[in-house]
Amino acid sequence: MTAERVRDAAMSLADESGVAAVTIRSIAARLGAKPMAVYHHVASKEEILDAIVDEVFAQVYRPAADGPWREELAARCRSMRQVLARHPWAVGLLETRRNPGPANLASHESLLDVMMSAGFSLATTAHAAALLDAFVFGFALQEAMLLDLGLEADPAALLEGMDLAATPRMLQFAQEYVMREGYAFGDSFEVGLTIVLDGVQRLHDAPTG
Repeated sequence: MTAERVRDAAMSLADESGVAAVTIRSIAARLGAKPMAVYHHVASKEEILDAIVDEVFAQVYRPAADGPWREELAARCRSMRQVLARHPWAVGLLETRRNPGPANLASHESLLDVMMSAGFSLATTAHAAALLDAFVFGFALQEAMLLDLGLEADPAALLEGMDLAATPRMLQFAQEYVMREGYAFGDSFEVGLTIVLDGVQRLHDAPTG
């Protein structure tokens, strides 16, 4: 047993059943060991959560300050969305760790480096970073919820259970948009990302002083 194997077992459990399934006992069972054996490599569950969050950040693209800032930020947003689709439990944990690991810190450092190297002030950097993360995290959370509902897998079955007679706009939206062939909620991501980046561009180009 190693700390890496403990982390990987915890991540596998979280991917399968959510972060609530990550316990010392469940990790030990996954590894075919006794709980005390896990404690030889990690001090607490919080340390394990720090480790799996750090691994999530390790999978996210790190933007480069020597590239076009808008393209680099867009690449990070797309990568973050893809990683969160693989690990939906992480949406509510990414910004909660009091002891961030090296990948976590490096990810944030690269984001700040891109914007500050491109001439964003400290204030506009803060606003832009908050806006980008809010959009990506919110979109990823909504995608995960709609996946659980089965909206795209079988929209007809989902809508059969809804009485939309008193909400004609909802009925029209469901019948003419959601039910159409090829509908995918995820198609809205690039539209939203462009809108958000346009707003970040305005922050960047706004006169200072």
